[in-house]
Amino acid sequence: MPDRLIYKICPATLWREAERAGVFDGAAVDRADGFIHFSAADQVAETAAKHFAGQSDLVLVAVSSAALGDALRWEPSRGGALFPHLYGPLPLAAVQAVTPFRHARDGTIDGVVPD
Repeated sequence: MPDRLIYKICPATLWREAERAGVFDGAAVDRADGFIHFSAADQVAETAAKHFAGQSDLVLVAVSSAALGDALRWEPSRGGALFPHLYGPLPLAAVQAVTPFRHARDGTIDGVVPD
């Protein structure tokens, strides 16, 4: 599959811990599911609304899909859409950008619009 950016929304404190450790092992939900959940650019807004509504102090982590190799799999969600799942830790070398992520009052994304 060609290289494209995929995205992880996570609490800023969790991301800072990953930066100190040099690797991101995922949030509690990722560890419970056995893989790190990501979203394609066109899935970020829906993921944010469904799983991060009302949360603050979040970051959006942009990751090179090609850098993840065979550990990255595109798998169907309950609705049938394919989502990227990483089976293993996220190496920080694959990260292209980390930006603050906020919801506007109307529920839209404020300040970050992925490519």
